Amino acid sequence: MRAAVLHAPGDIRIEERERPRPGPREVLVEVTAVGVCGSDVHYYEHGRIGPFVVEAPLILGHESAGRVVELGEGAAKHAVGDRVALEPGVPCGRCRECRAGRYNLCADVRFFATPPVDGAFAEFVAIHEDFAFALPESLSDEEGALMEPLSVGVWACRKAGVSAGDRILVTGAGPIGLLAVQCAIASGATDVTVSDVNPHRLEVARRTGATRAVTPGDGLDGDFDALLECSGHPAAVAAGIGALRPAGTAVLVGMGPEEEGTLPLSVIQARELWVTGTFRYAGTYPAAIALAASGRVDLEAIMSRRFGLDEAEAALRAGREDPHSVKPMVLP
Repeated sequence: MRAAVLHAPGDIRIEERERPRPGPREVLVEVTAVGVCGSDVHYYEHGRIGPFVVEAPLILGHESAGRVVELGEGAAKHAVGDRVALEPGVPCGRCRECRAGRYNLCADVRFFATPPVDGAFAEFVAIHEDFAFALPESLSDEEGALMEPLSVGVWACRKAGVSAGDRILVTGAGPIGLLAVQCAIASGATDVTVSDVNPHRLEVARRTGATRAVTPGDGLDGDFDALLECSGHPAAVAAGIGALRPAGTAVLVGMGPEEEGTLPLSVIQARELWVTGTFRYAGTYPAAIALAASGRVDLEAIMSRRFGLDEAEAALRAGREDPHSVKPMVLP
């Protein structure tokens, strides 16, 4: 098969790789659509994200969907020809976190495109059948690939406890922030404010249901029930926490380049705020698929240019080179 392989920062090569063989209870999937994530771009530009360092050639891409073409021994959930969305992290299933339902925190998870595990910028991938989810006919393969970032939005809203009538602040209108907006509205929020510096992304936020779209200098009124911080920018974290009502909740979704930062502790203490991190998601794919299939989430709104596998490097550069790019898609 062909694959787009990262050899060093700024060095993507199209190579022939051995087609994977599905193991016990695995399915082999022909990849038809892959979303480009900010983490893919970070590996492409810097060769690392925090402690995860690319030390050997790595296939990027973890937001994917495709078609089942082969079943491994004992696999019974899917039939050849089924269209599936792939949850890219397969946990061990045995550790304390997995057994408690927090499998997103499993230390032994094998997550696509996280060194040293290859990802989905390839023609085929093998994955455990439990992490391939059937796609309804109403959803395209490209929408299926975006179940992954949509799951991040679903998980963020769950961590924030978003419910009917809530006022929500979303800082950062990248793909995750834009999907978090729609998830918050689907969860019952009646007022959702989005903050970002990119006018095009703010317009997308308005089109997909945001009540207000503002720039960081516009000021915030300080009475939000929850903050979904999706930018990873230290100033956005501080401003967002400062805009929460007493006993409000801040969910830190975005990851900045630094491993440490500062928080406004006096505000957190005086208002008894809840502050939590969030890492990927657990058990969200069925909900994400249902949201998209019902039309309550518009995934097409965030998609931008489509690229072939041979153009994977251009797809990784798109966000830097085109201010209108939100979610480039690679179609192997």
